[in-house]
Amino acid sequence: MGKSKEISQDLRKQIVDLHRSGSSLGAISKCLKVPRSSVQTIVCKYKHHGTTQPSYCSGRRRVLSPRDERTLVRKVQINPRTTAKDLVKMLEETGTKVSISTVKRVLYRYNLKGCSARKKPLLQNRHKKSRLWFATAHRDKDRTYWRNVLWSDETKIELFGHNDHHYVWRKKGEACKPKNTIPTVKHGGGSIMLWGCFVAGGTGALHKIDSIMREENYVYILKQHLKTSVRKLKLGREWVFQMDNDPKHTSKVVAKWLKDNKVKVLEWPSQSPHLNPIEYLWVELKKRVRARRPTNLTQLHQLCQEEWAKIHPTYCGKVVEGYPKRLTQVKQFQSNATKY
Repeated sequence: MGKSKEISQDLRKQIVDLHRSGSSLGAISKCLKVPRSSVQTIVCKYKHHGTTQPSYCSGRRRVLSPRDERTLVRKVQINPRTTAKDLVKMLEETGTKVSISTVKRVLYRYNLKGCSARKKPLLQNRHKKSRLWFATAHRDKDRTYWRNVLWSDETKIELFGHNDHHYVWRKKGEACKPKNTIPTVKHGGGSIMLWGCFVAGGTGALHKIDSIMREENYVYILKQHLKTSVRKLKLGREWVFQMDNDPKHTSKVVAKWLKDNKVKVLEWPSQSPHLNPIEYLWVELKKRVRARRPTNLTQLHQLCQEEWAKIHPTYCGKVVEGYPKRLTQVKQFQSNATKY
C-alpha cells in the first residue's frame, strides 16, 4: 500500500476556516472531498496546538505502543524486582519481540532506573508501632536535647573486609595479574569488636571487646568509660544515655547498675539501627582505617583508636544536627525504612 498524499497547507487552512464558521466535520469532508478522519485530526491539532502544520518524525517507528509502555511501567511498579529479561519474555508472549535495551530505554524515559536494593532491617508490626511512638514522642525535642544525648553502639571491623571494591586500569587478559587483584583470606582475616560512644561535641571512649559480649562485660565497659566520657565531653546534668535493645543491654544486671548510678536512658525502638547517628561514625572510621591498610589485628586496633580520636567535633555535630529530620521521615514513611 502506497503512502497517502499529504494535505496541502492551503487546504488545511480552509478546513479550519470552515470549522470556525460552524460547519460540521462531515459537511467539511463532503465539501472539500477530504476523509472525515483527516478533517478531525487537523481540527483537533488546531484546537490543542494552535497550528495546522504537519508534524514530521525522524527515525523508524517505535516497536512498543504507548499502551505497551504503560504495561511495562505498571509491571515494575507492582513488582520492582522484575528483571528486564522477564519483561522481554512477557512481551514475547503477546507477540511483540523487543530487545532488553529497548525495555530499559522505555523505563528510563519514565525515570525508572535499575538500582541495587538497599538492605534494611526486617520490620514487623510491633517494630513499626514502637518506631512511630518514638518519632511522635520526640518530634518536639529541639536540637539542644539531641546535643546532650550520649550515643553508643558496638561494631565489628574486619582486618580484610569482604566488601572491598576497587577499579583498576588493565588490558584484556591481565585480570589475574597480582597488581590487578584484591587479596582475600577466610573470615576476613580476623576481626575485632568495638564499643564506642559520642555526642554532638565529639567522640568519647572506644573500647575493644576481647571476649564474647555478656551482661557482665557490658557493665564493666559502662563502669570504665561512661562517666569518663561524660566528663571528657563536658556534658551537663541533663545528659541522656542511648543504647539499643540488645538483651545484654536490657538485662536486670545492667538496669540495676544504670539505676544505681542515676543514668537516664533514652527509650529505644527495636530494629532501628539507622535511627542511631553513630552508624555514620562507624562508616567513617572503617573508611579511614581501611585506607591505612593494617596488616594484623594489633595494628588494626591501634589504627581504630587513632582514627576515632581524629574524627572532628564538627563532623559529630553535623551528624546529630539533622536528627529531627530522621524522626520526620519515620512518620512520613509510616514507620517503614527511611533513607538513613
